[in-house]
Amino acid sequence: MPDGGERRVLGDAALQSTTLEEVASAVRYHRWLTDLARPHLGDHPLEIGSGLGDYAQTWLDDGVPSITVSDLEPVRLAGLRARFADDPRVDVRELDVVHDPVPHDLPPHSALVAFNVLEHIPDDVGALRGGRRFLRPGAAVVLFVPAFPFAMSDFDRTVGHVRRYTRSSLTRTVVAAGLDPIDIRYVNMPGLAAWTIGMTLLRMTPGEGPLLTVWDNAVVPVARAVEQRIRAPFGQSLLAIARAPGGRTTT
Repeated sequence: MPDGGERRVLGDAALQSTTLEEVASAVRYHRWLTDLARPHLGDHPLEIGSGLGDYAQTWLDDGVPSITVSDLEPVRLAGLRARFADDPRVDVRELDVVHDPVPHDLPPHSALVAFNVLEHIPDDVGALRGGRRFLRPGAAVVLFVPAFPFAMSDFDRTVGHVRRYTRSSLTRTVVAAGLDPIDIRYVNMPGLAAWTIGMTLLRMTPGEGPLLTVWDNAVVPVARAVEQRIRAPFGQSLLAIARAPGGRTTT
């Protein structure tokens, strides 16, 4: 069993939670991201780093029959337990997929989902390998991570990002973890320029307000429509869809 130091959440936990709240307030962006994952979730996905539970709630509202949510940060874990206490479709767990054994009462899952989580984990390959143990054979793995090391900002470092990915580096990570990459692509082309200028050069901090509202109302719908028609050659983030060739079988 790992000690407390190995289980700790990297970065400023309070700022992480505040940022999660602000992203959720960008309803069109939130919908874009949840729709990207929805076709791959199956009947009972496992989400690691579930944060405030907003993605999970949207997927449940969209018809996912059940889901396991998890987080290692104590305040967010308590929030998940409170939020879903009366929802029998939701199993809330404290799971360290790198170190923890698979609980005997936890059935294998139809998918593993990690939205803006992998960049916080020093051993990202180990995390994906560990996550495979919680899956059915052939289950999907859905990852969403920040893109391009040149866009690494003070904000990234403060919230605990240890890396940003390129398509090539994320592909290598997925393959090294024993997963079969299905689709790895950039998402949100205009977001890369906005992030690089605002966060890297001007050292801004994401936050609710008029800029976020305008961005969500005017830019996000156009970016989403364009990227549904063309494959983005760059973007603020990367989406990876992979498949576990093995996984854990039901006993």
